[in-house]
Amino acid sequence: MEVIPDETQAILHSNGVVVYPTSTLPGLATLPTSEGLDALFALKRRQADQPVSLGVASLQQAELYVKVPEFAHRLLAGFNPGSLTLILDARTPLDSRLGGQRVAVRVFAHPIALALARSVGPVTATSANITGTPPLSEAESAGVELNLHQHAILPGNCPGGQGSTLLSVVKSLGSPTGYSVSIMREGVIPYTDVTSWMLKNH
Repeated sequence: MEVIPDETQAILHSNGVVVYPTSTLPGLATLPTSEGLDALFALKRRQADQPVSLGVASLQQAELYVKVPEFAHRLLAGFNPGSLTLILDARTPLDSRLGGQRVAVRVFAHPIALALARSVGPVTATSANITGTPPLSEAESAGVELNLHQHAILPGNCPGGQGSTLLSVVKSLGSPTGYSVSIMREGVIPYTDVTSWMLKNH
């Protein structure tokens, strides 16, 4: 089992930023606090009106922040771990940089990312690069490029390729499942695969 160094956890608990590997591209983690988000958005030079996702070890952990219907568990189980990010209703409105009333949640698949979320709780799941620049495929290189301290980098190779597919899950009385699903960003899971799953699982 992967172990997250105490020094790395301390950086996050002091609202710092850490680079970590995921099953696609390196991610940039901070705790979902106002101060942590300030540091993250400044480092990425990201506009405040471009929310970032939350990465979690499980949908049960996500329930700290969002309402997770049983349907969401079935939907994620139908695809490879880490391949979908779901936009769900927040339990109470969060920082607008996390989406406010609606929050995107990704259950990690990479063992280091999983260990990170299990150690410190939900963290941001956004690419480890300055906005507008190409992301790197290796976490250590990404951290060096962002001028992060050694303890703020969890090394690891990432498979690369497309990111997760972003789905909005909304209650729908007219749907047999009770929910409708809209694709907000097509990624590793094609639109046709999602619609096929919906037809088979209504």
